[in-house]
Amino acid sequence: MKKFLSFCVVLLLCGQTVLAAEPNVAAQGAALIDGETGRLLWGKNAESPMEMASTTKIMTAILVLEKADPKEVVTISANAAKQPDVQMGLKEGEQWYAGDLLRAMMLKSYNDAAVALAEHVSGSVEAFCMEMTAKAASIGATDTVFGSPNGLDSHLTREQHHSTPLDMGIITAYALQNPVFREIAVLPSHTFADVSGKNVHTAVNTDRFLQMYAGALGVKTGYTNKAGHCFVGAAKQEDMTLVSVVLASGWGNTGKEAKWTDTKKLMDYGFATYEKQEIAGAGENMGEITVTRSPVKEVTAGLGEGYSGIFSEDEVSRLQWQTELPETLEAPIEQGEQIGTAILELDGEIIAELPLTAQTAAPAYTLSEQYCRLLSVWFDWIEFLPEM
Repeated sequence: MKKFLSFCVVLLLCGQTVLAAEPNVAAQGAALIDGETGRLLWGKNAESPMEMASTTKIMTAILVLEKADPKEVVTISANAAKQPDVQMGLKEGEQWYAGDLLRAMMLKSYNDAAVALAEHVSGSVEAFCMEMTAKAASIGATDTVFGSPNGLDSHLTREQHHSTPLDMGIITAYALQNPVFREIAVLPSHTFADVSGKNVHTAVNTDRFLQMYAGALGVKTGYTNKAGHCFVGAAKQEDMTLVSVVLASGWGNTGKEAKWTDTKKLMDYGFATYEKQEIAGAGENMGEITVTRSPVKEVTAGLGEGYSGIFSEDEVSRLQWQTELPETLEAPIEQGEQIGTAILELDGEIIAELPLTAQTAAPAYTLSEQYCRLLSVWFDWIEFLPEM
């Protein structure tokens, strides 16, 4: 039988922090995400399905990075060559290197490059989109469906191509774990040639966020008539990485500017309100467990690893640990052996699950120790026998 122990995490924080006002954004959907864990820090319609335009290409990039070598040769199909603007101007039969097309797609949002890469990786756009959707689900973006590798959606219903602000944040937090993705996102430009060496192209990064925000990591803009102006951004300051998502910030020039102001509001709020906090250290005592069949009567269950995360001061005061531990343990028990699980919760939401390990060993009785114990029990029994 397991016992469940709850106790509050107490942190002594010096000084007082003035809480930043929650952001007021024009976007119909928005999310601020912990860039390491994908946890939602703030949202507006964060779990509502919406069109996401060319921010779709973040997932396209993930699959290309994971399934193709950058030196692989991509042969351009008629389907790829006929994609509408924004386009690189690829021609049917041309051959380009996958790594160059990937960089061009991310920096300049080329729709033809996205389709060429999708067909190269999976054989068809349809097969690639199925892989995109499956990949999204596997990393926790469970309300995302891709019907296009480039985000063009005029021929698709929302059911066929959509995501949520939260899901796009989760996808981007995952992408940022890849050092090549991070390197591509901050490139100012990329000049490259096709396989023949005759066609040379330069793609210039159109992400204004890189110049307007301290610690910006880029990521991806987007626009379609359905989606409006969208942007998924990331920034790192000191030891904290945040991901912002704004979908449908508006249309026309107003919406084009709003996506940048919306993003800045989200980032300003995040860096003012949250900070990296060490919640518990490795080995922290989470309870004692009785041990049977051992000269050691109990062992301490301690955290097998420490935990730190992005939290506001208010959230830290509401964190609670729950432990799952057996009532007793039977020897032998090795030091460092996992004996339970610690669950960190915030208002009932599971934030992290960490192993609980035995902080000391508890060896089983040796044969001689067992024999002595039996003799002791026998003598105790003899003493209490009534006199004959």
